[in-house]
Amino acid sequence: MTSIDEAIAAIRNLALERVVVYTGAGVSAESGIPTFRDADGLWRTFRAEDLATPEAFARDPALVWEWYEWRRKLIREAKPNAAHDAIARLHDALVITQNIDGLHARAGSEHVTELHGNIFRVCCTREGTTSTRRDAFPELPPRCSCGALLRPDVVWFGERIPMETIERSVHAIERTSLLLVIGTSGIVYPASSLVHFCHGLSIEINPDMTPFRSSCDLVVAEKAGTAIPPIVDAILEQLR
Repeated sequence: MTSIDEAIAAIRNLALERVVVYTGAGVSAESGIPTFRDADGLWRTFRAEDLATPEAFARDPALVWEWYEWRRKLIREAKPNAAHDAIARLHDALVITQNIDGLHARAGSEHVTELHGNIFRVCCTREGTTSTRRDAFPELPPRCSCGALLRPDVVWFGERIPMETIERSVHAIERTSLLLVIGTSGIVYPASSLVHFCHGLSIEINPDMTPFRSSCDLVVAEKAGTAIPPIVDAILEQLR
């Protein structure tokens, strides 16, 4: 295990050129957004794995959309936390996130790759066109102007992350001097495999035990809001 001070010392010893920040649900937990796998992950009596699937949507689109509207309301009311704000200060860093909440962009991060989509985008099930819809829908399930059902523009269980998204992420991680892995469980493939492409220094920030503890060079067992601001300060000092 590594202290925040030890992680900062390691960063100060780097010839730092590029930074990639890779985040999961843990970075948004301090904004009050429940994760799929914690005690608040249940909605009514349903697990996320029962609802976030193409099969569930085909079977009962209204139920799936009711769950998503509940989540969209939570996220609309949430605010970026100290970790999001600190990461946004890394203006040239690429942020790769498994989160669909859009909080990195709201905090001001300029280069964000969303592996699993965005909860405020929708996709027409007939035409495949996408658009942003932040406000609550007047009725569920919502429909496109063409009459077809709209679905959340997110990657559901059983679906593939677009290959160009994976390739862009791998390319960035292969070339980075420093990879920060923040608040991700490390169990969802293929996102869980991205860390293995890092040839620079990799630092995990997560209070929970994850598979990344054997993959990353350093592990800081702290919450993101505690560890990330001073770590970002050290990165910015090194990049001057």
